[in-house]
Amino acid sequence: MRSQEITQFTRQLATLLQSGVALLQALDIVIKGMPAGKAKNVVRAIRRRIEGGSALHMALRRHGEFGNVYCDVVAAGEAAGMLETMLERLAEHREKTEKLQRCIRAAMAYPIAVLVIALSVMLLLFTYVVPAFENTFAAFQAELPALTRGVIALSHACVQYGAWVITALVPSVWLCQKLLKSTTQWQKPWHAFVLRLPVVGLLVRQACIARWSRTVSTLFATGMPLNEAMAAVKGVTGNILYANASELMRSHLMRGRSMAKAISSVEHLFTPWVVHMCAIGEESGTLDHMLSKTAEHFEAEVEASVARLSSLMEPLLISVLGLIVGVMVVALYLPIFELGNVV
Repeated sequence: MRSQEITQFTRQLATLLQSGVALLQALDIVIKGMPAGKAKNVVRAIRRRIEGGSALHMALRRHGEFGNVYCDVVAAGEAAGMLETMLERLAEHREKTEKLQRCIRAAMAYPIAVLVIALSVMLLLFTYVVPAFENTFAAFQAELPALTRGVIALSHACVQYGAWVITALVPSVWLCQKLLKSTTQWQKPWHAFVLRLPVVGLLVRQACIARWSRTVSTLFATGMPLNEAMAAVKGVTGNILYANASELMRSHLMRGRSMAKAISSVEHLFTPWVVHMCAIGEESGTLDHMLSKTAEHFEAEVEASVARLSSLMEPLLISVLGLIVGVMVVALYLPIFELGNVV
C-alpha cells in the first residue's frame, strides 16, 4: 500500500468506528469503496485475520508498510478501548506528515526540473550546434579565441563520452541511494553534510524536528512511556543523526532525567525553543500538547522556508541559465565578430 492509501484507510476506518459501526462491518465498507489492487487485497487480508480472532494491531503487523509506530498506536488504542480515538490521531498525524512531505517535494521540484531542462539543452547544443559552428570555423583556417576553443573541447568530450557518462550515471545514483539507505557508515557524514548546507540544511532540520515532535506527541498521548516512544521514533525523520539523538535521549530518560534535560543533551540538532517547550509541558503535565504545538510551529516554519527558497531559487536559476547561454553565444560568435582580423 502507498502512504496516501494508508492515510485514506485510517481516516475512513476512524470515521466509521466513531459513528458506531463495528470493526468488521467498517472494514467491509472500506473494502467496497476501494478500487481493485494491492491496497484492497491488503485490507481484505487484515479483515480475514480479524475475523479469525486476531487483534487489529496484530493483523496490521503482518504488513510491513504500516510500520511499528502505526501498529503501536493501534495496539494502545485497543488496550485502552479507545481504538477510534487513536485511529483519529493517526489519521491527523499522517495527514500533517504527508502535507509536510508535499511541501518539501514542491520546493525541490522546480529547481530539479529547471536543472534537467538546462542540462538537456546544453547537451543538445554541445552535440549538434557546436559541431556545426566548428565546421564553419575550420574553413577560416585561423586561430580561434580561447573561449571558443574551450567550448569546442567540451563539445568533443560530450560527443565522445556523453553516452558513457549517462549510462554510468543511472546505476551510480542507484548504488549511492542503496548505500545511503543500508549503510550507517555512509549515512552519518552525508546527513551531517546536508544539515550544514546554508538554506537546504535549515529546511531539513525544521522538517526533522516537525516529524519527530509530531510522532512523539502522538505516541505519548496514547499512554506510551517516553523511553519507549524514543525507541519507536528513531526512524521517522529519515536522518541518522536524529535517530542517534533519540537513542541518546532514551538512555537519559531511563536514568531518570526529565525530557527537557534529555533533549538539551542534543540541543544542537533541535533548538533551545524545543527544550523550553518540553520543560513547560513537563511542568504543566501537557507534554503531548506542547510537542504537538512544537510540530505545528516547525511545520509552519517549513512552509515559510519553502516559500523563501522558491522566491530565491527562481531568479538565481534564471541568472545562471542566462550566464551559460550568454557564454555559449559569445564563444560561438566571437570568431565571426573577428573576421575582419582574419587573413
